[in-house]
Amino acid sequence: MTSAWPNLSDLLTGADSGAPVGLVGAPLALGSVTPGRCDLAPATLRGVLRRIGTYDIETRRELSSLIADRGDIAICGDTIEQNTARIRDFVSLSVSQHALTLLIGGNNAVTRPGVHGLGLPLDKVGLITLDAHLDMRDTSAGLGNGNPVRALIEDGLPGRNIAQIGLAPFANSRAMHEDALAAGNRVITIQEVRKSGILACVESALAGLSHCEALLVDCDIDVIDRSQFPAAPGARPGGMSATDFFAATRHIAAEPRVRVIDLTEWDPPLDATDLSALTAGRWLAEVLAGFEAR
Repeated sequence: MTSAWPNLSDLLTGADSGAPVGLVGAPLALGSVTPGRCDLAPATLRGVLRRIGTYDIETRRELSSLIADRGDIAICGDTIEQNTARIRDFVSLSVSQHALTLLIGGNNAVTRPGVHGLGLPLDKVGLITLDAHLDMRDTSAGLGNGNPVRALIEDGLPGRNIAQIGLAPFANSRAMHEDALAAGNRVITIQEVRKSGILACVESALAGLSHCEALLVDCDIDVIDRSQFPAAPGARPGGMSATDFFAATRHIAAEPRVRVIDLTEWDPPLDATDLSALTAGRWLAEVLAGFEAR
């Protein structure tokens, strides 16, 4: 630690440091259902880390895991397809060198190449989403931030390898819901989260993916109630509480099979305050706390 008040920025180190955690920025804004500046999220996250401490007063533990900042992927061209292989390969390199990779979007389209970056046959890979949306829009017009789950199913990811938590009413179509159920996805609505409790829902999701060798967790920030994260264009009133989001993140990150966790759909300019940025920074602290509990 180098600062008088230890904070998360103290844990950032170089790409070749041998750190257990890698951080990859994927500032992808192409193909968004709602155009915006989620490409600014990786830089904004790095900037807020100095405001998030490393000491958890509730557990009396100090975060100490170094994070190798591998920089941002260069996004080019006009389509997600033109960037898919680049994101996949960047993630693959990080996965080969770190026990856990944090993939900071950018929009939700980064999830698909993130899954492929695990480098395993898709029948051995599990996907958990914390998301208000099923991300099952049609792919016939190309890839977008609204269809990474459908695209992965079309790639060969079995539906039984997918668990989706926090799905919101009036934010998904009947057709997408029926397709997800027909594929075998585990669908857990926000009402089920409130009824059963977030940790019970997370445990159910993990148990259903016990046959998978490696997991990617997609933290689409619009799963959080809009009042608690106004910088998520897809967030709506009635979403998951930030407290439940933090608890889910920590619990999932403690699972050793989780190799990649992404953070997507954060559009910093939508929030004139620092609420959303501080929430995203706390997310990273919760990830590290879970990782260090392995």
